[in-house]
Amino acid sequence: MDIGVSTQGLVLLALALIASGFAMGFLAGLFGIGGGAILVPALYEAFRAIGVDHSILMHLCLGTSLAVMIPTTMTSFRSHSERGTVDRAFLHRIAPWIVAGVVIGAVIARVAPSRTLQWIWAFCGACLALKMAFGRDDWKIADEVPRSYVTEVVALLIGLVSTLMSVGGASFMVAFLALYGRQLLPSISTSSGLGPLIAIPGAIGFIWAGWGAPGLPPFSVGFVSLMGAALIVPVSVYAAPIGVRMAHGLPKQKLEFAFAVFLGLMSLRFFIAAAFE
Repeated sequence: MDIGVSTQGLVLLALALIASGFAMGFLAGLFGIGGGAILVPALYEAFRAIGVDHSILMHLCLGTSLAVMIPTTMTSFRSHSERGTVDRAFLHRIAPWIVAGVVIGAVIARVAPSRTLQWIWAFCGACLALKMAFGRDDWKIADEVPRSYVTEVVALLIGLVSTLMSVGGASFMVAFLALYGRQLLPSISTSSGLGPLIAIPGAIGFIWAGWGAPGLPPFSVGFVSLMGAALIVPVSVYAAPIGVRMAHGLPKQKLEFAFAVFLGLMSLRFFIAAAFE
């Protein structure tokens, strides 16, 4: 069941979604990181502005963001694959566990209240912000990835957390591989394969989780706004090169710290929303 939105409200929503897509593309290009962590807060404000009920607000943001990630993550993975830097054996090893984590995340999203999802996003976003702000590239535990089920458990958790944050999971996996002596470029390339593994079943899971939910905005399928996906993808693709051009000449360390600050502020926003709204 959709909420009744006037023509003026639809125009407002379309403009808000276009602005969200531009912000996602620009900031993703500027900071060199997947857009999910950027898009979810932007969608939150856009859907909140047109009166989407708080009980499904966070669900709709996460599901729509996952749907938007499908073409972008597939393009990224294909580009890395063509360069031959993807460790396919490792990716095949962890793929079932990543997908299992996504499925668990979709089940949690179906039963969890919006406030719980806000707390999860805020906590995990704050942890990622702290890691980006204060983490060091030379942190290392061992020289090779564990052959035990430690790796599979980590993959399961990455799939779960990434689904509930609507991110591609690359940041988490790159950090894990770095702790075990993997070089940065192959780690990034291999981790890009997590994006489609999370985005495709994740979007399907949120469609299932929200099927028939009351209060959905127009042109929604479950907890995925088709209108949002259709408007955001082309605008974000256009805006990303602008961010990339601005990023050139800026030191990597400063960019990471700037994104950590941004992510910290967005986490604080969700802390406030979960506690007081």
